[in-house]
Amino acid sequence: MDYVVIVAGGKGLRMGTDIPKQFLPVNGLPVLMRTIRRFREYDNALNIILVLPKHQHEYWFSLCNKYNFDVEYRVTDGGETRFHSVKNGLSLIPDNEIGVVGVHDGVRPFPSVDVIRKCYDEARISKAVIPVTPVVETLRHIRSENVSVTVPRGDYRLVQTPQTFDIQLLKQAYNQPYVDAFTDDASVVESFGKEVTLVEGNRENIKITTPFDLKIAETLAE
Repeated sequence: MDYVVIVAGGKGLRMGTDIPKQFLPVNGLPVLMRTIRRFREYDNALNIILVLPKHQHEYWFSLCNKYNFDVEYRVTDGGETRFHSVKNGLSLIPDNEIGVVGVHDGVRPFPSVDVIRKCYDEARISKAVIPVTPVVETLRHIRSENVSVTVPRGDYRLVQTPQTFDIQLLKQAYNQPYVDAFTDDASVVESFGKEVTLVEGNRENIKITTPFDLKIAETLAE
């Protein structure tokens, strides 16, 4: 049985609004609803777990009523960090469950169904998968305040979500004590000793964090 844990803990500070970014409308539908619907498009039987800060639950449920949003999912509370939020989501999956679980940013509403499918299919084989895209701009490494050097961009990739894993592997990896180096799920799994496989993502799969991102999203949603 397969799952996705969708983590949405944004506060909207960089967006310059009091409304958390995951609740902002894009062409008439809140970002988070678009994200959930995309995973339902991939698999109507997928088990969807939504992780939200507890104080945002009431507002979210009011939006669901307003937009008649009836996609089936379960919701749990967010934690102190993204690591703890994901761990809370994983706790809703039975300890003996077999399958694949994806972890996805709630403010990435445009992963292609094809990319989602590639991530889940590859995770059945290699157990730990992340979607990436090439770096298209020149990169410079800052060595000191006044010294920087160009680095070969072909050696780097931009990381997206969903990051997909064997359920038992990810649950075990998240039993590790938290450290600041855990910036995403791949870093947690790598710390547990498992190498991560890369698959090609889609450039439209942007993370909406700024007003500029929101303008791009409006175009992508047309």
